[in-house]
Amino acid sequence: MFPKNAWYVACMPDEVADKPLGRQICGEPMVFYRNAEGAVVALEDFCPHRGAPLSLGFVRDGTLVCGYHGLEMGCQGKATGMPGQRVNGFPSIRSFPVIERYGFVWVWPGDAAQADAAKLHHLEWAESAEWAYGGGLYHIRCDYRLMIDNLMDLTHETYVHANSIGQKEIDEAAPKTVAEGDTVRTSRFMENVAAPPFWKMALRGNGLADDVPVDRWQICHFTPPSHVLIEVGVAHAGHGGYHAPADKKASSIVVDFITPETETSIWYFWGMARNFRPDDAALTASIREGQGKIFSEDLEMLERQQQNLLRWPERNLLKLNIDAGGVMSRRVIDRLVAQERAETGAPQAGAPRAEVTRVIPVRTAT
Repeated sequence: MFPKNAWYVACMPDEVADKPLGRQICGEPMVFYRNAEGAVVALEDFCPHRGAPLSLGFVRDGTLVCGYHGLEMGCQGKATGMPGQRVNGFPSIRSFPVIERYGFVWVWPGDAAQADAAKLHHLEWAESAEWAYGGGLYHIRCDYRLMIDNLMDLTHETYVHANSIGQKEIDEAAPKTVAEGDTVRTSRFMENVAAPPFWKMALRGNGLADDVPVDRWQICHFTPPSHVLIEVGVAHAGHGGYHAPADKKASSIVVDFITPETETSIWYFWGMARNFRPDDAALTASIREGQGKIFSEDLEMLERQQQNLLRWPERNLLKLNIDAGGVMSRRVIDRLVAQERAETGAPQAGAPRAEVTRVIPVRTAT
């Protein structure tokens, strides 16, 4: 259950080099390769001759060649040649719109006629020399919406990430969630707290003392189809918190692009963009390593959660006020999926897992 008329991150540019890359996106098996001009092309991963995966082939002079019998494929999905054979009458396979921008390769798995580059999520930090970015990719066996839930409710940091970014004050600071059109924002602010280990490292990386009280913030932004960008940071206490001057804080944007592979598996593109000391490659590598470890701590929890939900599909899930960000994000997704199905006349899929409608208040410290 995912919107298909949207741009998803398919891969990193260096994943598409000399060889074709096979990857399933939103249930669609695709093959990615570079044509003679170096542009990324995405086709259905299916040879029209005998059905072999084209991703098991090779690229010759910008042409994708099937590794089974040598069928050559054009960029629009039309067979263009084969040794000793006439293939002009072969049916075309599907091609998918692709954009390479912001350091990612994006694909549109839905109706190609609706693909519009203007609908690609704008990433201002990716175009500025004042920002640095480092990230990676995880394959996780869970519903992509579980990852959105995880990122829109950072209360779990206290428990899953106790040794890196978690602290008890997260539980004690009540979040605020608002929805504006297709976007959802959940904010949490903590004042005069101790910086956890990861943020101590970030403070030192920006030349700031790490042994003084800080004001901390987490502002999670969901935008469809499945992107979560989180403004995070700490500032020396008493200097304005989120609005503190640059020489008093260490702040970043946690980048989360969640691309469904199937109904129960995802490609998770994670990273962190920062606007302090952007030319420090060693700092970028250090932050990337630390963040990679943090995200790896979520993997077992999410995969085991998915196993439980599949094992007991009849069980309801409760909603607390801390779940508001994930709940509102799912409503956006449900609406977009329903709209797509109405436009195509496709039957409605089975209802998503039920959730108890009552909201259980959570006590917070005063």
